[in-house]
Amino acid sequence: MSELQIIVLGVVQGLSEFLPISSSGHLILVPILAGWPDQGLVVDVAVHIGSLGAVLLYFRAELWSMLRGLASWRSEARDVRQGRQLLALIAVGTLPIVIVGFALRSFGGDGLRSAVVVGWTSILFGSLLFIADGFGPRRRSLHQLGFSDALIIGAAQALALIPGTSRSGVTMTAARCLGVERPDAARFSFLLSIPATLAAGMLVGLEMIQAGRMLDHHVLLGVLAALISAWAAIAFLMRWLQRSTFTPFVLYRWLLGLVLLTYGYGLAIGLALLTVAGLFAWLVVRPLGGRRQDRVTWVGSPR
Repeated sequence: MSELQIIVLGVVQGLSEFLPISSSGHLILVPILAGWPDQGLVVDVAVHIGSLGAVLLYFRAELWSMLRGLASWRSEARDVRQGRQLLALIAVGTLPIVIVGFALRSFGGDGLRSAVVVGWTSILFGSLLFIADGFGPRRRSLHQLGFSDALIIGAAQALALIPGTSRSGVTMTAARCLGVERPDAARFSFLLSIPATLAAGMLVGLEMIQAGRMLDHHVLLGVLAALISAWAAIAFLMRWLQRSTFTPFVLYRWLLGLVLLTYGYGLAIGLALLTVAGLFAWLVVRPLGGRRQDRVTWVGSPR
């Protein structure tokens, strides 16, 4: 694999890992469009290291707060107590994906990684994000979450082991269903990704060592590309959600799903699905858009 390919795939993965648009869908689509072979273990390792580095850098204040909470476990100071609580929530939220991940690793699940599966899951979970984002109360902050909330969001994260689901998308969907405000839903989703990304990176790295592959400058290029693009994606989304909704990402997921289904089923089926999607958007999505409880513009401040 050339240096250009590993940089492009690193950027694509870094962006799509933290935006709620499905990284697996893009890693299937880009090689298809470019005519490239499977990216292999080198890119996987680079992407996980870069993505983890981006989260650690961007949320360094929250991480420091959690470390203080762990070190000063007897302190009842407000910031220390909140850091300790956040660390406990992340630990609880990580349990489901650990259990499900090891189960799938034992029984195997590679057959799910296909354009058709990713296409359907991209559309399905994008639709769930649209519904969760638009209805219900939206007044809970990150520090109002309890252990049962963390477990529910963690269970949603385990669904991301199905290709096309989008780990960030499905955890934000669960948080929005629980009434968490958009920025805090994204913040908890990103923090929850740290142990999952670390574990996945270690597993892929072990596979790489077992396969006799050595880390070289290709890995460094991929790490840098993934780190920069992932950091940019996190920064963009956190600013975007201060004033806007998830709707543009939902629309993009629907389009991505239609493209992948057209590739998987053929042009005729793809055009039929596009027609159905257009009718659905006109008859269902458009009327619902005017009835959403917290009507926030796509760009600009809340109305």
